Amino acid sequence: MSLANEYLIQKYNVPAPRYTSYPTVPYWDTDRPAASKWFEVVKRTFTESNQQKGISLYIHLPFCEVLCTYCGCNTRITKNHGVEAGYIKSLLLEWEQYLNNFTEKPIIRELHLGGGTPTFFSPENLKILLEGIFAHAEIHPEREFSFEGHPNNTTTAHLQALYDLGFRRVSYGIQDFDEKVQRTINRIQPFANVERATSEARRIGYESVNFDLIYGLPYQTLSSVSDTIDKVNLLRPDRIAFYSYAHVPWLKPGQRSYTDKDLPDSAAKRALYELGLEKFKALGYTDIGMDHFALPNDPLFAAFQNKTLHRNFMGYTTCHTDLLIGLGCSSISDAKYAYLQNQKKVEDYNLNLQTNELPILKGHFLTDEDLLVKEAILAIACKGELTFTDELRATLPADAWITLHNMETEGLLQLHNNGLIVTDLGKAFIRNICMVFDRRFQVQALAGQQVFSKAI
Repeated sequence: MSLANEYLIQKYNVPAPRYTSYPTVPYWDTDRPAASKWFEVVKRTFTESNQQKGISLYIHLPFCEVLCTYCGCNTRITKNHGVEAGYIKSLLLEWEQYLNNFTEKPIIRELHLGGGTPTFFSPENLKILLEGIFAHAEIHPEREFSFEGHPNNTTTAHLQALYDLGFRRVSYGIQDFDEKVQRTINRIQPFANVERATSEARRIGYESVNFDLIYGLPYQTLSSVSDTIDKVNLLRPDRIAFYSYAHVPWLKPGQRSYTDKDLPDSAAKRALYELGLEKFKALGYTDIGMDHFALPNDPLFAAFQNKTLHRNFMGYTTCHTDLLIGLGCSSISDAKYAYLQNQKKVEDYNLNLQTNELPILKGHFLTDEDLLVKEAILAIACKGELTFTDELRATLPADAWITLHNMETEGLLQLHNNGLIVTDLGKAFIRNICMVFDRRFQVQALAGQQVFSKAI
């Protein structure tokens, strides 16, 4: 590692958002907006948007049988599968409230099942849920349906049932194949299980398989991460997400089962990332941006090449819909002009719906400046470039321009009269580049509030 890179790591390894939205959730203005006000925005977005674009759905299925201690997701740990039916009933009641506020039958363009562990649910119950969703909607001819599966419990029956319902992409949470690391994070899954789940998906006809990997986990070394990537390559997933481990024990107490001394320090963590970057490129994967890699045959690669990538609460996507509805506890909806997050606790979520209330935790209605910054951050994260409009220039204070010029000197970006372009080196610091435009974050950072994991 060069001295220059060591300097950049020290400078930019600061708490930073992942920018699946702007403003990011901790900086929303409204605690609990009225459902009527939210539905006004939903109706406006639904009416304004081209119906042929369709809408996106994210469905959060929070249940897991075992706690993975590294995990930062909203989960409920239980071995009681009797919870499935009641939760499905709540999901369909929530969907019914949205259907009652659409001006016509929705066209579902994108759908993702996340969690938790979606494959905690039986294939039969997943079918009941999805057929209930589809009963009052149309399916877009270019649909993009995907789900997150645990290699240990994703059965052939799961894969076949979801395939029959239109799913063509599956994402498996691998994280790491090293046995010591797996024991420490309580995520034991032998390579054979991953191999079986991957080969079964492809045999059935799934067109894209994604593996989630994490760098910066306890006890990871250059050797162990290299070995994990070599094993991954034996299965050649179409996409790879190589996430930075978010160590936030103040938010996720399960992470207290190990300490900071068990984690790679900043320089060692950066070396793990650079190793992964080098190996993925050598194996034929393209760096899409913000920790995502894809083979040339995958639609994500084509969207990257065509500069049509989009980013929302589900991460990078090839679909750019104006309306994303999140169903389930803790799910977040994006209605272009406003965001809404559901209740996080399963009990609160279920109770609200049983009393015919929308399960609102909090929301945010975007200002004109928010909309400008949102588009700017999306352009940087998805296209690696940004055009400066007069309106955007007017929102940026003098210190932002100083920071951008410093980043240019450091080789992270190139400035020109009309905008900026992120360099290959800058891709690793793209969250930091986005932060330059994030005035809400900067105000809170000055107040000493830490709510995000570090950028590297």
